[in-house]
Amino acid sequence: MSKQAAQDSDAALSLILRRAENSLRQRLQPALDVEGLLFEHWQIMAVLLAKPGLRMSAIADAAVLPPATLTRHMDKLVEHALVIRRIDPDDKRSTVVALSARGATFAGQLRAVEQELVSSLGPKHYTSLVGELTRLS
Repeated sequence: MSKQAAQDSDAALSLILRRAENSLRQRLQPALDVEGLLFEHWQIMAVLLAKPGLRMSAIADAAVLPPATLTRHMDKLVEHALVIRRIDPDDKRSTVVALSARGATFAGQLRAVEQELVSSLGPKHYTSLVGELTRLS
């Protein structure tokens, strides 16, 4: 067992999760910096990459961001031409959002960086990790 693994076995779950998130942030931040974006912008784009055409409330829930924060971040993504907002055809009072072509390309690049981390775990460990974390949440 590595020294870090031994330390983590005694650490609070919140600290272990925070370290893992920090590792991911560090890997993604150089690409985000090129666009002047934050990790939270990636959270939004990752949601939209998986499920385009969501309403703002669904994006806030899925990206684990407060609605007021989401609006500010979404405005920046629109300014950078990474997302498109439209009136929901099913409910004219709501807005739906999807990645633009430019946004989909950029999100794909960020996803590739994430995949490097996933590859280092191996498919069996990754599947197990996702399953356990999903069960926790």
